[in-house]
Amino acid sequence: MKPQAFIFIGRSGCGKGTQVKLLMDVLAKNDPTRKVMYISTGNELREFIKGDSYTQKRCKEVYDVGGLQPEFLAVGMWVNRYFRDYTGTEHAIMDGMPRKLHEAGVLHSALEFYGFEKLWVINIDISDAESKKRLLARKRIDDNALEIKKRLEWYETDVVPTMEYYDGNPKYDFIKVSGERSIEEIHADIVKKLGLA
Repeated sequence: MKPQAFIFIGRSGCGKGTQVKLLMDVLAKNDPTRKVMYISTGNELREFIKGDSYTQKRCKEVYDVGGLQPEFLAVGMWVNRYFRDYTGTEHAIMDGMPRKLHEAGVLHSALEFYGFEKLWVINIDISDAESKKRLLARKRIDDNALEIKKRLEWYETDVVPTMEYYDGNPKYDFIKVSGERSIEEIHADIVKKLGLA
């Protein structure tokens, strides 16, 4: 299997991170010699705001009030990962990005540049109500009722148009799975639809 790119997208709390880890295990089992470059903009951002530069401090201010980071920052995070870590042989998994339509265009130019054989988009679909329930249950510092409401609003205004771009794009294989099932059922569905079962 040549390098492929997998974009995981869905409402906050849908289980993207869990399903990414399970897919990474399947990819490693199928081809132990090929590594996976995993990019989560959320994880990258949380690490970034620990720093002391002006940009890092400014970014933390936005984060602390629950604001949406500007596109250039999100793009910069994953672009730097490609510059620094991609060797041309790994599969790439993007978790929770791109969030905006502009970012999808930039990411597409990168994926074409690097020549990935196949481009997948995996939409793990859960309802607003299920998202709220899961986010409140995990008790993370940024998972309060107001922040969750903002994130779900951003999802509708920013992420939904991005998903529509992918769903109607012949260069991508777009798969949608119900995220309101057991972890094992979701994983089995994803692996089957990716042709890895």
